Amino acid sequence: MTALIRNRRTGKIRVRKTQSSNLYMRGVLLVLAAITVYTLVTIDTKGADIAAASAKTAEYFWLMLTQPKAVPSHFGIQDGGGIGTFFSALHMLGITLALAFLTTLFGGIVALFLGVFAAGNLTNKKVSNGIKSFLAVVRAVPTVLWVLIFAIGAGLGSVAAVIGMSFHTISHLVKAYSESFEEIDEGVIEALRASGANWFQIVFQAVIPSSVSYILSWTFIRFEINFAVAVAMGAAAGAGGIGFQLFMAAGYFFDIREIGFITYLILAVSLIMEYLATRLKEKYHIHNGA
Repeated sequence: MTALIRNRRTGKIRVRKTQSSNLYMRGVLLVLAAITVYTLVTIDTKGADIAAASAKTAEYFWLMLTQPKAVPSHFGIQDGGGIGTFFSALHMLGITLALAFLTTLFGGIVALFLGVFAAGNLTNKKVSNGIKSFLAVVRAVPTVLWVLIFAIGAGLGSVAAVIGMSFHTISHLVKAYSESFEEIDEGVIEALRASGANWFQIVFQAVIPSSVSYILSWTFIRFEINFAVAVAMGAAAGAGGIGFQLFMAAGYFFDIREIGFITYLILAVSLIMEYLATRLKEKYHIHNGA
C-alpha cells in the first residue's frame, strides 16, 4: 500500500509505502481511543457529584503537600516529639532501603552468572534462547504476585518480599546484562579465540571488563526501581518499612498530613539516589543504561 505526500516547502510529491505495522498500530490506537471515550460517557457514577469530588480531592492533595505532619504515636513514639518521630521514620526508611539493597545484590550476582549464558555470542543458541524465554515469562508476572507466591511458603514478611523481588530483578538484569555482552565486537572475541584464550578468559578478562560501565548503570537503575517496589511491598507483603507506615496512614489512620510527611521523605531519598547516580556516571564515565 502506498501514500502520496506533498512537501509543503517545495511542493513536490513523493510516494511512500505504508507499512502494515503502522496501519495496525494506528488501528489499535483508534480502538483504544474509542473505548476510552465510550467509557467516560457511559460510566456509572452512582449519583456522585464529580465536580464536588474533584474539588475535595484537590483540597486533600493541597493539604498533603502544604501541611505535612507526623503523629508521634503512629510511629511508636511516646516521648521525644518531632525529633523522635523523625528518627523513627528514618529507621523505617532504612528498612526499605535495606530490602532494595539486598534484592539488588542477590539479583545482580545471579543475573551476572545467567547473563553470560544468555548472551548469544558467548554460548550456543539453544541455551541462550532457553534462558531468555524462561526469564521473559518470569518478567511478565508482576512483582507483587511473585512476592505473594513465595509468601505461601515463607509467610508474609521481609523474606518473601526479598525472594519475590529478586525473581523479577534477576529477569530484568539478565536481559540487560546479556544485551550488553552481545554488543561486544565479535571480531575481538574471535581474535581472543584465535590467540588461544579459553572461554573463561574471554568472559572474565575481556567481556565483563568491557561491560562494567553498562553493568553498574543497569544495576543502579534497578536499585532505584527496587526501592519504589520495596515501598509498595511494605504494605502488600507486610515487609515493614516506610511503605507499611504509608499504608497505615492512608488506610487505617486516614491522616492526609501524615501521608504528606511520608511522601516527602520518600521523595527526598529518591532525589538523593538520583544525585548519587549522576555523580557516579560523571566520575566513572558510565553510560546511561536507560
